[in-house]
Amino acid sequence: VAMGAFENELGVQQPVGFWDPLGLSKDGDAAVFKRRRISEIKHGRISMLAAMGYITPTFAGKFPGYLSPSAGLKFADVPNGLAAISKVPVFGWIQIVVYALYVEASALNFGYFDEANSKLVPGDYGWKPPLLATSVPELRKKRLNAELANGRLAMVAIIGMFFQDGLTGSAWGDWALYTASPLRAFENELGV
Repeated sequence: VAMGAFENELGVQQPVGFWDPLGLSKDGDAAVFKRRRISEIKHGRISMLAAMGYITPTFAGKFPGYLSPSAGLKFADVPNGLAAISKVPVFGWIQIVVYALYVEASALNFGYFDEANSKLVPGDYGWKPPLLATSVPELRKKRLNAELANGRLAMVAIIGMFFQDGLTGSAWGDWALYTASPLRAFENELGV
């Protein structure tokens, strides 16, 4: 298989074209490329949901009622961002992990990874989202390319949100709270 074997694949978009700075696909292994593309779409979808999960409570508010009635913990008491990790009870995390495992297993049709991945088509996990799913090949390709681009942006965005939250303690990164920033090193010298 030639080095340029994947230059016409889904996700190759202008202005960058085929971008593989680490050379992960230089061996031309189509099965490995397919597995990575399946993973990229899946991680992009998760990142889009995570980015929306960071943003939505700030603008739309939180659910009414209790997250944990036995602990007296209301949804409104859970902060946004990374600070929420320590507020969710242990049994809440167990439910989240079990649900994530169920979703992962159902996407593989409850089969083994290698067996299930060999049957999967990138972007098709058995669920057809309304208004997005189509059987028209050219429209499907266009939508998956848009989804890949948005997923790539969301992966960068959620990592940026995590770092900003970790540095400042605020989901939206109030830099006034982060006085140890190396970006502030020359603040007084430049008349800022």
